[in-house]
Amino acid sequence: MHTLDYFVIAVFFLLVVGIGFLAIRKIKGSSDYFVAGGNIPWWLGGVSHHVSGHSGVVFVALAGVAYRYGFSLYVWWAVSIVSACVIGAFCFAPRWSRLRVALAIESPTEYLAIRYNVPTQQLMAWSGVLLKLLDVGSKWASIGILLHGFTGLPIATGIWISGGVSLLYITIGGMWADLYTDFLQFIVQLLACVVLFVAVVNHLGGISSIWTVWDRLPAGHAGLFNGPYTPVFLAGYIGAAMLSYNGGTWNLAARYIGAPSGASARNAALLSGALYLIWPFFLFFPMWAAPVILPDLPDPTQSYVILTQKFLPVGLVGLVLASMFAATMSMTTSDTNTISSVITRDILPVLSSRFRGLDQRKSLRLARICTLLFTLLTLIVGLEAERFGGVLGLVISWFAALIGPVSVPMLLGLLPQFRHASSSAAIASILAGFGAFALTVYGLDVSPGVRLIAPIASSLGVFGAMAWWYRARVVPAAVTDLMRRLAGPDGKRAG
Repeated sequence: MHTLDYFVIAVFFLLVVGIGFLAIRKIKGSSDYFVAGGNIPWWLGGVSHHVSGHSGVVFVALAGVAYRYGFSLYVWWAVSIVSACVIGAFCFAPRWSRLRVALAIESPTEYLAIRYNVPTQQLMAWSGVLLKLLDVGSKWASIGILLHGFTGLPIATGIWISGGVSLLYITIGGMWADLYTDFLQFIVQLLACVVLFVAVVNHLGGISSIWTVWDRLPAGHAGLFNGPYTPVFLAGYIGAAMLSYNGGTWNLAARYIGAPSGASARNAALLSGALYLIWPFFLFFPMWAAPVILPDLPDPTQSYVILTQKFLPVGLVGLVLASMFAATMSMTTSDTNTISSVITRDILPVLSSRFRGLDQRKSLRLARICTLLFTLLTLIVGLEAERFGGVLGLVISWFAALIGPVSVPMLLGLLPQFRHASSSAAIASILAGFGAFALTVYGLDVSPGVRLIAPIASSLGVFGAMAWWYRARVVPAAVTDLMRRLAGPDGKRAG
């Protein structure tokens, strides 16, 4: 990289930090800090949901998948997320917003104490926090790898640089800082993506290369499924995406919780889905074409980095790297903010009475402390990412597989069809999913698709079966009232 590239990155970081300080004016208490006071415009919520749903892993691990297996990446990754957003727009997104209106919640797990009970809430809260340590840590590791590829800096240095900047602006600015920087990061990503796409298309011979390049790629690269990415894997990933993008990944639920109405949350989900439908074509095309441009690449995960260095002029390389930072920082900071809300609102008050009944000012101070400490822990996990199977291993084998057991009772607990499912059903489904994960990862020799789908299917099966088994049991009055409030303004249906 050249001096101008470093200048572009520095300007980007300064803008991000500046936005964080500007956002302080909108933070009066923990409600503003965690859910923007319930005033997130649908278009900003949709862009933020989209940007917060992917990270630098896209440019590292998924770049390697695109190089090895081609178009199948779009099928199992993008199509799964689009499906999740569209279905969630009518089933889950409006209910999250109505939860805040009905119960004044500030965290995604806050309602679980009413829906099930406090022990169940604690199990899900603690499980989610521990999983997020792995997930966010993997994102820091990916950005460290990217920075090493561009600049030669040690991976650990890259992790501390990106983490340090993120820690500064999210700790002071909360959700509003996250939303504003997400929009900035969306613009940066869009520019960088389009610039590299145009450069690669021109190199391959013009616009027609979008269709003709597939004949020059290895066999199977144009197929819907290739290698380990089979229909079974697709089914598993659709299940994981359905749970993750509709609230199982708590930072994405926070975008819906902060919407002013159910209709606004629905529109945000549809916008996010539309962006996932279109944007990956432009992003992934250079990665799909990489085997033609960079044949026999020893490390395919470096394909996007090498393409950037090969085709883009001085200054634009820095823009692309800034976009990679943007992707990671958006996801990690929004995760951190939401995890802080769970710790502040749901975990600490159960552990000690000194954290109960705090006013908005004291709760805000506690929120910032939790945000700071949790971010530091995720950076440590990122430094040790290889101990957990590397970046892709963390995201696919651990987080994507375990998102189901934690998310199934959380999301299905919002639906009236499962109103008979009690705390025992929630706990049993979580344990069944964890057991299936342990069995398929450390016991049985199964395909990646089976390993991904087994925990989700186990949790869904147990939760649904127990809800049916207890269908004659009287539903607690508090749960009945909750379902009525989530049904929407007309009291008939949610959506």
